[in-house]
Amino acid sequence: MAHSILVTGATGFVGSHVLEELIQIGHQDLHIIAACRDRRKLIPEYNGEVREGDLRDPDYLDRVLTGADIVVHCAAWTSLWGKRKESDALFLEPSLRLIDKALEWKVKRFVFISTTSAASPKYSADANNPGIPRRYWPHLNNVIKIENAMRENMHRGMSMVNLRLGLFAGERYALGLLPILLPRLKTRMVPWVAGGKTGLPIISGKDIGQAVVRAAVVPGLAAYESFNIVGPEVPSARTVINYISDHFGYPRPLFSVPFPVAYTFAWMMEKLDRLVPWEPLVTRSIIHLLEETHANNDKAHERLGYSPEIHWKEAVHSQIEAMKRNEFKGMKMHRPFKPVSLDKND
Repeated sequence: MAHSILVTGATGFVGSHVLEELIQIGHQDLHIIAACRDRRKLIPEYNGEVREGDLRDPDYLDRVLTGADIVVHCAAWTSLWGKRKESDALFLEPSLRLIDKALEWKVKRFVFISTTSAASPKYSADANNPGIPRRYWPHLNNVIKIENAMRENMHRGMSMVNLRLGLFAGERYALGLLPILLPRLKTRMVPWVAGGKTGLPIISGKDIGQAVVRAAVVPGLAAYESFNIVGPEVPSARTVINYISDHFGYPRPLFSVPFPVAYTFAWMMEKLDRLVPWEPLVTRSIIHLLEETHANNDKAHERLGYSPEIHWKEAVHSQIEAMKRNEFKGMKMHRPFKPVSLDKND
């Protein structure tokens, strides 16, 4: 049976790898629609249908959904620190409207990109457990609100698939834990947290593409299903930082603090933010990313046939090498956004 798959955020890290996977599997019964704000940023290998526009535009939502029976929602705006209003306007509200419109258009399946951190540390091993809002991380709370909206609408005829992905790494990824962590390691002020013993569920772009496409097309899923998606191995934070130190010369932490102390210190850094011209050295959201998730691929392997291929070392190495080539000097804790006018008279 032929399917039309709409991929939102098709120029982003997740969306571009989904397009690559769809191109690679090359099923003749799959019609791919790439939704993006700027077609010039699509991967050069893609020559399929493009629907250019902004998900904040209600008219565009109708145009972009026409004929689609599967929606893979990769479009996102991310922030590790503050930016509540921006996250609401650029991510939460467009995503909720997209779900509502997809229901109106009788879309058969909706795939959403979430995070293994949504229910950590105590309840994240089972991806079906509801997320736990954190007052210090507005963007994570919006991710959880979208998950909850999917649960609330799961009996309205559209299969809802929630993918809680691990920590992204790879050549085209300019955000995330590594770009935050590496400049801070250079300060020699970053400690191990809990001895660096907790796992970092790193996942490469290629494995993300595989998992997302399988979630989109595998038959027989329930009205709502949620999966943890990580790489073939989950290393400890200490193992990852030692690898980075050995291969790229970054300093190792010199001491360790328990999680309660780390959260308290991060809270103090957040409070100082109003008094200094730079972003906090660390925030509670960054500490949260270091919490143990106990995430594994067992359910995804059984239900989706997901089998990750890229070792975390390869993903980390390729991202750091790309950062060096691009003379990367550090990242802000939110994704920059260039506004696009929605005024049709412009």
